[in-house]
Amino acid sequence: MNWDDVRIFLAVARAGQILGAARRLELNHATVSRRIAALEEALKTKLFRRLTTGSELTPAGERFLDVAERMEADMIAARAEIAGEGDEVSGTVRIGAPDGIGVAFLAPRLGALTAQHKELKIQLVPVPRSFSLSRREADIAITVERPTEGRLVAGKLVDYTLGLFASRGYAEQHGLPKTPGELSDHRLVGYVPDLVVSPSLDYAAEFSPNWNASFAISSSLGQVEAVCAGAGIGILHTFIARSRSELVPVPAIKPIRRAYWLVYHESMRPLRRIQTVAGYITRAVEREKALFI
Repeated sequence: MNWDDVRIFLAVARAGQILGAARRLELNHATVSRRIAALEEALKTKLFRRLTTGSELTPAGERFLDVAERMEADMIAARAEIAGEGDEVSGTVRIGAPDGIGVAFLAPRLGALTAQHKELKIQLVPVPRSFSLSRREADIAITVERPTEGRLVAGKLVDYTLGLFASRGYAEQHGLPKTPGELSDHRLVGYVPDLVVSPSLDYAAEFSPNWNASFAISSSLGQVEAVCAGAGIGILHTFIARSRSELVPVPAIKPIRRAYWLVYHESMRPLRRIQTVAGYITRAVEREKALFI
């Protein structure tokens, strides 16, 4: 069995289509198709169903995916060991994160890491969506729930809180609610419910069973900006809201607690660049843990 064919199989399985895999591998479409056919011939089984929308793994392909990922992990570990501990940390690490912690916390701090390691490149993707580590959409992900499936390494980063905030101008003009029931008398800024990427982020009912936002934004940072501009009362990350002098908390309604987790695929564990970046993020959060609660 040719490892290069296995590598191409993994790319197609992760992209869900031959064309997407070809682009990622910088190969032409015909080459990728030919190598997949060669692998299927070697294994005497079909690994993909060709659909109009792409390529779907067959049951045999699903089983072989586990084998291929173990082979990939062994190759990564072997290359990491051969590279030697004395070499400079190098390569690219893509970090997927919710926009709150991604922009407000990681973006101002990761530059120091690339300054320390000249051959290291960081790609930060701070958007309100989930990332598939098995499909290699990111090398490291910051999540709001501990993953329960897949060959993943997960460690809790920190607990954080979300609370109700308003702009000073809004509070002076409209006052602040004294009970959850009074929230219905105010303009509310919230999230778009059907775009929530995790059940743990659908938390409006924990502040009021009748939460009805007049202005909904899919980005947590967008919600911060809207509340700062006086659009209404919103549920904001405490560690972000504290840094904005124009915001005041709603003291009558208690904040809620959530957690961030740092996650990467088990096959990436041997890579020095992954361990360097993961360790740096973990230490940075630990040093400034008080920001989050």
